Amino acid sequence: MRQNNDNQKLVEQVLQRIDQTEIADKSLSQTVESLLNLIEKLHVQLKDLQQENQSLRDENNRLKGEQQQPKIKAKKPRGFSQNYSSEKERKLPQNHSKGSKKSKVKIDREEILEYPIELLPIDAQFKGYEEVIIQDITLGTDNVLFLKEKYYSRSTRKTYLAELPAGYEGEFGPGIKSLIISLYYGGNMTQGKLLEFLEDMGISISAGHLSNLLIKNQAVFEREKSEIYEAGLLSSPWQHFDQTGARVGGVNYTTNIVCNPLYTVYFTTANKDRLSVLQGLLDGRELEFILNSFTNSMLETLRIPDKWKKSLELLPQDTVLNSTEFNGLLDRHLPLLGSQMRKRILEAAAIAFYHQQRDWPVIKTLLCDDAPTFKLLTDELALCWIHEGRHYKKLTPKVHYHQKLQEQFLDDFWDYYRKLLAYRDAPTLSTAQRLHSEFLRLFQTQSGYQQLDERKRLTASKISELLLVLEHPELPLHNNPAELAARTMVRRRHISYGTQTAEGTASWDTFMSLVATTRKLGLSFFEYVHDRILRTGNIPSLASIIRDRSSVNSLSWSWQL
Repeated sequence: MRQNNDNQKLVEQVLQRIDQTEIADKSLSQTVESLLNLIEKLHVQLKDLQQENQSLRDENNRLKGEQQQPKIKAKKPRGFSQNYSSEKERKLPQNHSKGSKKSKVKIDREEILEYPIELLPIDAQFKGYEEVIIQDITLGTDNVLFLKEKYYSRSTRKTYLAELPAGYEGEFGPGIKSLIISLYYGGNMTQGKLLEFLEDMGISISAGHLSNLLIKNQAVFEREKSEIYEAGLLSSPWQHFDQTGARVGGVNYTTNIVCNPLYTVYFTTANKDRLSVLQGLLDGRELEFILNSFTNSMLETLRIPDKWKKSLELLPQDTVLNSTEFNGLLDRHLPLLGSQMRKRILEAAAIAFYHQQRDWPVIKTLLCDDAPTFKLLTDELALCWIHEGRHYKKLTPKVHYHQKLQEQFLDDFWDYYRKLLAYRDAPTLSTAQRLHSEFLRLFQTQSGYQQLDERKRLTASKISELLLVLEHPELPLHNNPAELAARTMVRRRHISYGTQTAEGTASWDTFMSLVATTRKLGLSFFEYVHDRILRTGNIPSLASIIRDRSSVNSLSWSWQL
């Protein structure tokens, strides 16, 4: 056993010292390079086989009724066990300056504090005031006994009763309703903790009534969410997009996020496929289908066999059909069509309808990761550079020389990223051409580390998606806004696990969209909800604010050239 350990240490030392570039003989250097890449390949295979072997042992023991291998976690520093974040590499350190809070704090009242006259010396002179801002809050009940005037008319045989003020319907006033919605959706409190908080404040409310306040009769907010979505899509031709898991009634669903700097919208779907995403991009409208020239080009891209394309040419062309009608046509005229081919044909026809309809804004460019689900939905696709960088950070070279190659490449990768950032601030044709050439050099130059070079080839194949920013400098280089929005929903799910009904899911999507959008627009979510419940109209519609800001700061100037 000791000899095996000594041999292992010796191998490790050799792998740490070896550098093929120092070998003068070219043939021998190539041989060493091949052997080092073989070591890396076998190292990855060994790790995979060890994990698979252990999982098979655990499953075998479970079937026998025996104990699995105990999972004892080693003591580690707090934080992620594997850090694939690129914040340190992509961002240059900046000096932090603490701002004044006076400009941000709203002053509700002023109070002059007098110095005791009897304690002052005789020659003391008044020199004005020294300002000190103290922030505080007042929490208390405002329970109202309304005496509603009541009249009865014999002639009309009708009773006339004074109405409650706006926002006071249903036993609770606008203050409580706004606070409950704000703390639950904006503050991520659970319903149980909300009940405890309200009880401490002297409010008597049942768990059922609290749940109803959070999810029922929210048509006003749902309508505004739809208006936000439409205004947000019209505010720029490009949109961030991401997905995260959801639980509805104990079943796995998918929450989708669409956003740009002015808004964020969530929508949850039962499936994660392209048709579900497309329905979400249409604000939940029922999908419709059409066969036309656009559909034919999509069928070519999806590699549908010629025999099916010829059969589809015999079906009604340029006719909009709903799901039942289109599936009925396929059943009658293409009865031997397999499930996979049917799905692709449905996708092609649905995407064609999405692009030719005029009832809802069509997204020109999606900024997302390179998941297959997101492809083909829009004219253009822009990929996230941070996602691409993570692939390189996940490489785990065993050989020291390969470790140095990985580190050097990551330095070059983020240097190039920062050049793209500088280009966005001052775009010129000559700079775009130079950056295009640098991209090719960076990702097509062979390093000799096979796994790194394979990864670089994959990146080079995405050149049009990664360098779309050279054509449209407004495009961000990463998808962080959508990822952060997805993380917010993940925290919501961790706190409350999930929803139980479709109505509850719709409320989550609606209010989480409103929370995120009000914060992007610099508005108080609590004050917004309070304004809508009271129906005072002091805060204009969020859609109108989005339209105003997009007209001032164009997010699509390069598309208009």
